[in-house]
Amino acid sequence: MNRQKILIVDDDPVIVKAMSLKLVPAGYDVVSAGEGSEAISTARKEKPDLILLDLNFPADVGLHWDGFKVIAWLQRVDESKGLPVIVISGGDAAKFKARAIQAGAVAYLQKPVNNDELLALIKQSIATAARPETAQRA
Repeated sequence: MNRQKILIVDDDPVIVKAMSLKLVPAGYDVVSAGEGSEAISTARKEKPDLILLDLNFPADVGLHWDGFKVIAWLQRVDESKGLPVIVISGGDAAKFKARAIQAGAVAYLQKPVNNDELLALIKQSIATAARPETAQRA
């Protein structure tokens, strides 16, 4: 069986490295992006099975992609519809959790993340996405 691929989108390279060190031994291939527009191009190129997405990125020149814009884009493109997105943020959970779920994320986790909880949620989210009839009823 092919290893499932996870795209980690976070502007902090230490967080990307720490998550990779959790995911690779658990049997996942990992690709990463440091900001929103890079997340879009990486998702199109790599076709991950799941995205772990931070919400806030430093502003750059041109269009500023935050995590909510990334989720909205993914839902509009046929090749990424149904792709599970787990938001992992250090932001105010009371402010962002409901908005992230409403935007289309399958879950919201607060940093720092519990490793066991993260791995269980990834496994469940990928399994649910692989069964579209189940996801449509949810």
